[in-house]
Amino acid sequence: MSPLVQTLRSVTAVAAVAALLTACGSSSTSSSTATTTSPTTTATTATVVESTTTTPGARNMRAKRYCEVLLVSVVDGQATAEVYNSYPLNDCPAERWTELDATAIAGAEGVTLAVLNGPRYWLMDRIEKQGGAEGLAKKDFGGIEMYRQASVAIGSLADAATPYKPHEVDRSTAFVFDVGQVVYELTASDGTTYVMQTWSQQKDPTLGEADLAGIGSRLQLPTGWTYGSRTLTSPLRVVTTDTPAKVLQDDLGNSYSQTT
Repeated sequence: MSPLVQTLRSVTAVAAVAALLTACGSSSTSSSTATTTSPTTTATTATVVESTTTTPGARNMRAKRYCEVLLVSVVDGQATAEVYNSYPLNDCPAERWTELDATAIAGAEGVTLAVLNGPRYWLMDRIEKQGGAEGLAKKDFGGIEMYRQASVAIGSLADAATPYKPHEVDRSTAFVFDVGQVVYELTASDGTTYVMQTWSQQKDPTLGEADLAGIGSRLQLPTGWTYGSRTLTSPLRVVTTDTPAKVLQDDLGNSYSQTT
């Protein structure tokens, strides 16, 4: 495996970004061209007209399992990714997920490389977004259907490999955490807070929701940063409908959104 592939495989921070969007349509009113792949991996082109109707987002998401495939293009050292997410089409069956070949996917899709991100689990209760899934491009990766949910500007490879570094994600969503739910937060040295939106089993396959309150001692936090948890007494809404979301990951691959 090349150093480039190893670097971006370790950077699931980018993919976490996609996690933010699951099952939500685009707010764009323009037509876009999407590349789809048939079961024989022959690429075809289809035009997708995205919906502008506001529809209810995904609900009862907390602790639901999913996975993602990032189709990454690198030009002059700058990486961008198209993010495909399995939620709510399926729960990313383990027997199919473990059989995916990132190199083969990249070749079939004509991109620099593919990054496999998962399994992961949601922590928000629901997502609100403009449009519906009927406007989203869909692909099949080894029998796992996924919607295209985001486009991510990763930036330089060095930046991509750095935990606790925010990346901007165009997702046009509101993430909602309900009253009474426990949330897990990072607070930066300047007071900026980031709420965990998904936890990952990529680096620790045994990590579960019950373990999240105690992972602070395992994290190599930047100077002045803190990790903690609290029970919500009012709903927490992370709204990025008009501005890019800012998403980062910790040492364990868990992903967080900057609160708004």
